[in-house]
Amino acid sequence: MDTVILKQPQTWLTIVLPVLLLRRSVNCSFLSALLALKMDPKSLKEDLRLFQTTLLQDGLKELLNENKLIDCILKVGERSIPCHRLILAACSPYFRELFFSADGKEVNQREVVLENLDPNIMEVIVNYLYSADIDINDNSVQDILAAANRFQIPSVFTVCVNYLQKKLSRSNCLAIYRLALMMNCARLAIAARDYIADRFETMCKAEEFLELDPPELFAIIGADALNVEKEEVVFETLMRWVKKDKEKRLKSLEEAFDCIRFRLIPEKYFKEKVEKEDLIKTNQELLKKIKVIKEAATGKLPEKKKGQDEENGEEGMLPGYLNDNRRFGMYAKDLVLMINDSTAVAYDPEENECFLASIGDQIPRNHVSLITKENKLHVLGGLFVDEEDKETPLQCYHYQLDALSSDWAALPPMPSSRCLFAMGECESLIFAVAGKDLQSNESHDTVLCYDTEKMKWNETKKLPLRIHGHCVVSENGLVYSIGGKTDDNKTINKMFAYNHKRSEWKEVASMKTPRSMFGAVIHKGKIIVVGGVSEEGLTASSEAYDFGTNKWAPFTEFPQERSSVNLVSCGGVLYAVGGFAVVENENRECAPSEVIDIWQYEEDKKQWTGMIREMRYATGASCVSMHLNTARMPKL
Repeated sequence: MDTVILKQPQTWLTIVLPVLLLRRSVNCSFLSALLALKMDPKSLKEDLRLFQTTLLQDGLKELLNENKLIDCILKVGERSIPCHRLILAACSPYFRELFFSADGKEVNQREVVLENLDPNIMEVIVNYLYSADIDINDNSVQDILAAANRFQIPSVFTVCVNYLQKKLSRSNCLAIYRLALMMNCARLAIAARDYIADRFETMCKAEEFLELDPPELFAIIGADALNVEKEEVVFETLMRWVKKDKEKRLKSLEEAFDCIRFRLIPEKYFKEKVEKEDLIKTNQELLKKIKVIKEAATGKLPEKKKGQDEENGEEGMLPGYLNDNRRFGMYAKDLVLMINDSTAVAYDPEENECFLASIGDQIPRNHVSLITKENKLHVLGGLFVDEEDKETPLQCYHYQLDALSSDWAALPPMPSSRCLFAMGECESLIFAVAGKDLQSNESHDTVLCYDTEKMKWNETKKLPLRIHGHCVVSENGLVYSIGGKTDDNKTINKMFAYNHKRSEWKEVASMKTPRSMFGAVIHKGKIIVVGGVSEEGLTASSEAYDFGTNKWAPFTEFPQERSSVNLVSCGGVLYAVGGFAVVENENRECAPSEVIDIWQYEEDKKQWTGMIREMRYATGASCVSMHLNTARMPKL
């Protein structure tokens, strides 16, 4: 038969397409793609390669399914898996070496016995070699990874690594970390280690953490990326780890000393906890290091070790236990967080700098935000219609900010649609107190309770009054509802304290001035309220409540009559952010307008001082004080 020379793409299509159409195995989608080809050489070459690859895979799978040309049987347990030696050798260096002798001659071995392997996993691997398709799930990924590593199939190995990396969680990160080290997979080990380092103060308390081998532990506690604010936590974790198995681990303590940055530990703690630790006092080598550390605290450092770096003009290195570089988590501090419907921006008043904490358009306008004692930010409010829920179709959004990933996680929505409500907390519970119903436009006296552990909403003891536009603060295990406005448009000065354990609201001292839509915060052990709307209109008056005496007293008046001001106690300093005031517009008419400035209260002078005239990130924002890491966030 003469060879057909294909000089033009059109000639090739004319000759080949009729033949392909007669084959029942031809994929119609590929024919459609071929017909739509742009007739340039590069495109044609790529499509030919793709078509040939698919044709080859389909043909091989067909031969396997029909049990044709089978020349190898894999014996895995009691199961026999037929396949082709050519395919195994082409895809796996392990089998290639098995089917050839040391001098390169082919070994005629029809049956291959594979020990210590799940037959189901081997079938998955074989199916992948023929089809390039593999199904990985939580139950199978570890076994598939081990098989891919054993048979040296990098594509499957990479897919498993990617899967595990995406699935990292607090419950599995330690197991994945140890698995990655065992498999010698650096990328997965680093990803898991960094995940653990990010959550170190939580993970180090886990029983599984204390089961780590010395090298596994040292790789974590020696890292700069450790998200820990105090080096004392690292030292105490090491001591717990050693005491878990003292006989075996005591000999590792000298090496472990290089992972602790003793120069970052306060002098008092060092004297009382480190020097007096029994495991250290009885070890002469460690006592020598303790002496060096104490001398370094007075400024007397030992000579740096000479190394290869010195040849490049760089200085030698000090011993690890004299390392005074701050850990990643030591850059965390209290910041003023402003949350609006597009971004969450953290403001550092000390450095007068802004950082981007999160970006996203899912946060609704007119929301209410709360920072818990555990530094968890919850945002509640807005409105959406859930058509599948026939009983409560109108619901309020509920989000929580993950400070590590900068992502917003959607939580179960508040089942009662309302606005002008306020939030408080007690232990692991969050309370949404009263507010105005979005359907009936009537005020609520109901209180909804969200359990952060069970992730469920329930209704708890009702407030004695139906109100909206009030404020709620939490202190000493109690939730306080302050002021607000009733449905007859009357502002009130009443304050109620809620004891969840007793399921009881109790009226306590009332404010001097009835007010609604004001700012309130706990600052230095007192409730501070500023501004708001009184019976006469906007007010600048401020008050402070003393928990010990159960009395309200006047507080420094705000410089401007203002409502909806955000009061934030951050780093021991009181700030006022934004709000609404009556200002003169372009037409010289006085009208309520949003202001976006920031004020600081100076305790010694007992006065408010303006800091920033216009903070654009404060537009439409709610504000809280949140402990965040400035090294993790981009500067604006």
